[in-house]
Amino acid sequence: MKQLKHLSPFSFLLLAFSFLSFAGRAASILIPMDEVQKDHLKSYGIAFWVLKNGNEVDWLLNYRGGSFMSKYDSKLENECKIRNVSYEVIDDAHVSEIITQITDPSVNMDLVKLEKAPRMAVYSPKEGIKPSDDAVLIVLRYAEIPFDIIYDNEILQGDLPKYDWVHLHHEDFTGQYSKGMNGGYGGGGFGGGRGMDFAADKALQEATAHKYGFQKVSKMKLAVAQHIRDFVAGGGFLFAMCSAADSFDIALAAYNTDIVDEYYDGDGVDPNAQSKLDFSQTLAFQNFHVVLDGGRGFSDIDVGRNRRLDPTHDFFTLFDFSAKWDVVPSMLTQDHERVIRGFNGLATAFNKDKLKPNVTIMGENKSAGEARYIHGEYGKGQWTFYGGHDPERQQGGGGGGGRGGFGGGGGNGGAASNQEGMNLALHPNSPGYRLILNNVLFPAARKKKQKT
Repeated sequence: MKQLKHLSPFSFLLLAFSFLSFAGRAASILIPMDEVQKDHLKSYGIAFWVLKNGNEVDWLLNYRGGSFMSKYDSKLENECKIRNVSYEVIDDAHVSEIITQITDPSVNMDLVKLEKAPRMAVYSPKEGIKPSDDAVLIVLRYAEIPFDIIYDNEILQGDLPKYDWVHLHHEDFTGQYSKGMNGGYGGGGFGGGRGMDFAADKALQEATAHKYGFQKVSKMKLAVAQHIRDFVAGGGFLFAMCSAADSFDIALAAYNTDIVDEYYDGDGVDPNAQSKLDFSQTLAFQNFHVVLDGGRGFSDIDVGRNRRLDPTHDFFTLFDFSAKWDVVPSMLTQDHERVIRGFNGLATAFNKDKLKPNVTIMGENKSAGEARYIHGEYGKGQWTFYGGHDPERQQGGGGGGGRGGFGGGGGNGGAASNQEGMNLALHPNSPGYRLILNNVLFPAARKKKQKT
């Protein structure tokens, strides 16, 4: 204070100007999502953090990889530093330049306001599972985005309306334990995924089914799938990966017949099951043929069963949508790379011939005729299906066991690939994982309900 008393009037003006200059410089914080970003995945966590604190985020579609922008806050700047997220402090003039550029009708960009953090739920077993195996669990934890874990109990008890967004991963909604007797569990493939052996999971599922009055696990899983479908119809957002994507629709289509082999439920399949499938019940797929002989796989939705694609050509390309007209798919395909390396799973890629006409393909391998990333609407809600198990575990990951090559020799599907080895700090700029996080933020942009 003594020093201030001896400042000349001119010095006071300089000091005041410096304060005003800083205030102008600190108008907004831009989180770039192009190649300069040190950690793309934690950037989504920063955006979610802003929303959780009651502030808004501008999602700048197709601007520098789909960047985020928010009003300057010293706490926000500090949070970026703590999480090692690249950011730029920009003044009002720079903000105006960005908005002018984005709103220019001649450029494929748009600004979407994210208003409220969605309530998140991950559908996952709470007993016996290795949490690090679910790609969404991995990335939500890495990005520090809060969520709840729910499973059949919570859904059958009617808890779904508590949430805005629900994720499903490597689940078998047909009640066949991902064909456990054929290497799905233990011998490779799905066994690593769940971290449970076939007998243990079968006992757990049957106990839950009996608790709620279902004679068979397949009937319980059908009821769960129907509850989730109703959640979407009522305005919820659904995201599914791996076997959850195709087995979900298969279970819904087979609601009036039996497609489960005797090995799993004690009675045989309906010999007329194929003709009794009702595709009006499904979200994404139609005209598919189910596997009724107990063999691997569920149906011909997933092309991974007969896939012979050279690993060097296993890529899929994101479609470039019009940001100003096709806002939803534009949000869901924001990325700093447009060509994504392929990765396997119990459901690796979707047969384009089995998609319903209203399904939007957002990522595909045209040469192989595969759809890898698809989206659609159902009732008042929306869904996204993403083929494959883990975007950073390409072909042969986890020991190469089982169908999909991510299984390993049982247990956790190769501990080196998951429980101990899957560290997203080694993949902070993963374009495949970014697609998951696009879906996490997408519900925050939902339009407010109109007053009637």
